[in-house]
Amino acid sequence: MRGTSRNHAGLARIESAGLEPAEADPDRPGTILELAADVTVVHWLLGSADREPEAIAAIHGPRLERLLEKLVDSPVRGFVYEAAGSVPRDRLEQGAAIVDAAAARWRIPVRVVNADPGRFEPWLAAMLEATLSLTGAAGSASAAGWGK
Repeated sequence: MRGTSRNHAGLARIESAGLEPAEADPDRPGTILELAADVTVVHWLLGSADREPEAIAAIHGPRLERLLEKLVDSPVRGFVYEAAGSVPRDRLEQGAAIVDAAAARWRIPVRVVNADPGRFEPWLAAMLEATLSLTGAAGSASAAGWGK
């Protein structure tokens, strides 16, 4: 598994969690697309992004839309959108609508997750279920001991 961050401190936290760190910036979808060659599911976990309002509007609006448009021509087979968090509700709803429209237009398999990121265990379970449902592995989480 790979995790991305815009800065070195974030990359260090990702690595300490046992994931492969990679630098990418949601403001620049090309930096994410460069990493998509070996990725099955992309998670847009920016429901609690802490940026200026214009940047929040962009990453839950046109940047998200542009990324989804480009993912059509990539090996990525699923997209999970975090639609809960501290970002203003209207921005999260806008992002969810963009994700749903991309699913309808380009037949991209998507999941919109509304689990509260402040409640880690239920949030993790919801993210895991969304991921497994996109990979066809739903139901195997319990058998593997995941999501407990």
